[in-house]
Amino acid sequence: MTDPSSPAGGPSEPRALLAGFDAGQTHTTCRLAAVSGRVLVEGKGAGVGHLDAPEGERRFQAALRESLVRARARLVDQQRPEGLWPLEAAAIGASGIEHGSAVQERGQRLAVATLGLPAERLLVTGDERTALVGALPRGEGILVISGTGTIALGRDRASRHHRCAGWGWLLDGAGSAMDIGRDALSLSLRMADGRLPEGPLRPALWQALGLALEDPESPQRIKARVVAPDFGPAGFAALAPVVDLQAAAGDALALELLRRHGEALVEMVVAIAAHLELPAPQVCTLGGAITHLAGLRDAFGSALERALPGARWQEPVGDGCAGALGLAAGLVGVRGG
Repeated sequence: MTDPSSPAGGPSEPRALLAGFDAGQTHTTCRLAAVSGRVLVEGKGAGVGHLDAPEGERRFQAALRESLVRARARLVDQQRPEGLWPLEAAAIGASGIEHGSAVQERGQRLAVATLGLPAERLLVTGDERTALVGALPRGEGILVISGTGTIALGRDRASRHHRCAGWGWLLDGAGSAMDIGRDALSLSLRMADGRLPEGPLRPALWQALGLALEDPESPQRIKARVVAPDFGPAGFAALAPVVDLQAAAGDALALELLRRHGEALVEMVVAIAAHLELPAPQVCTLGGAITHLAGLRDAFGSALERALPGARWQEPVGDGCAGALGLAAGLVGVRGG
């Protein structure tokens, strides 16, 4: 989908909207565009979880509804005529949706009920699929998503796909902000009970949690905090920037932790490249962790060069919302570009 700067389309532009949703564990973004491809506005909503998780279906529908309402509200606030246009088609890339599964079918039914679109003009799939279309819209390659969670997906010239990781935060989050935060917090507790020598990581993490080093109850408070309903993956992920700052300051433990997680991301690339027979793949990365944690990016780059010297690490063409809008355009016979 294009993103021209013109605030209005030509007189023959169809008066209808496309919606592209990127529904992650932390938040959901809805991007609206004219059917012509002219990108308009975005709206943010809450994150989603697996549909089988407690409140999973309700959270999924609420995230779609909230992000769409907020996107439309921006058009109304700007007094733009597009705010009254009907929704023509939508595509949703959501965390926890497995392509070709019964969960995908449930997500499709829930989205139809929420957005009021016929099934043939609505697509629900995994967020890795929409992100891959956005990042590499015209060719083969591998996308690694490292945010609150992780997943990687590749595509070859024959449009075969292969996916690695993304099996849920309780089982498979290596290379994610969530796992980095959790592993670091675990290390801090080992420092507290004497299994590891003291270092700067523990005071930095505990300060971020509002806890005092000298308080003997702090370890028990951590134990209780991490099982609270409002902590979850996002609570651990919020600690990852603390680890990155300590690594930048030269803390060996933080540097080693980020090195291991960077290598874990490269393991996904290597597995996909082997399965799809891509000896020198294009590799794109997306997600808050790999984008904003400099130590993780450095570790990933070094490990990728060692493991796949011919790989080309490049910036993605677009993001998950761009990919979703491209898929939505395809549902109404418009070529996304």
